[in-house]
Amino acid sequence: MQTLTVKDVTLTFGGLNALTNVNMAIEPGLITSIIGPNGAGKTSMLNCISGFYHPTSGEIHYGETRLSHASPHAVSNMGIARAFQNIELFKGMTVLDNLLLARHKHLDYSFLGAVFFSPKTSRVEAENRGYVEDVIDFMELEPYRKQTVGNLAYGVQKRVEVARALTLGPELLLLDEPMAGMNIEEKEDMVRFTMDIQKERNTTVVLVEHDLGVVMDISDRIYVLDFGELIGSGTPEEVARNERVIEAYIGEE
Repeated sequence: MQTLTVKDVTLTFGGLNALTNVNMAIEPGLITSIIGPNGAGKTSMLNCISGFYHPTSGEIHYGETRLSHASPHAVSNMGIARAFQNIELFKGMTVLDNLLLARHKHLDYSFLGAVFFSPKTSRVEAENRGYVEDVIDFMELEPYRKQTVGNLAYGVQKRVEVARALTLGPELLLLDEPMAGMNIEEKEDMVRFTMDIQKERNTTVVLVEHDLGVVMDISDRIYVLDFGELIGSGTPEEVARNERVIEAYIGEE
């Protein structure tokens, strides 16, 4: 695992800065949360990291590799995966088929091998099917594996969205509000899954989340954005004492 470094990143849309000179260091093996009010630039930062946006200025590196102008496909190949705030699944397909499709880049065989189903094709298909089945078991999706995603409850769909990202086998996982719209029980399950992803799958997690209770409970480090600017960072305890963060986001009693 490697450190993700964000240095002086600015993102501009038509003269409006979505991000302004933001600096972050996402250390390997930790859960790092990015918080802030609506419109603070949290999702814009994830878009820059994952290659959907390219910073107007500044640099993003994963280890020694520059991500600032990489495509989403190239970022994925570097071991970075993302679960989206708005569910990006094929609603007419089953849970199993969605997850198998997400493994397509790992299907290392030729067109002719696929046509004639060569021994190599059979082996690669079996290996990837096994990986997907492991993710289904890990995310406790066994009861839903053959069900059409569009027919599932919203909370289960969000879990499938995280599972889809996990099937890529990432070293770094970006979670964009994975608990949004969930009830208390579903949220507790997602908190447990997030912690297990970090510990059991040895994955660095970057979490964007509005629930401050969750963020303070599970984060190793927190970055706070407000109107695209970084106004605070540190451990949960340090952030909770930061007067600028209290004023802008947490609020005073």
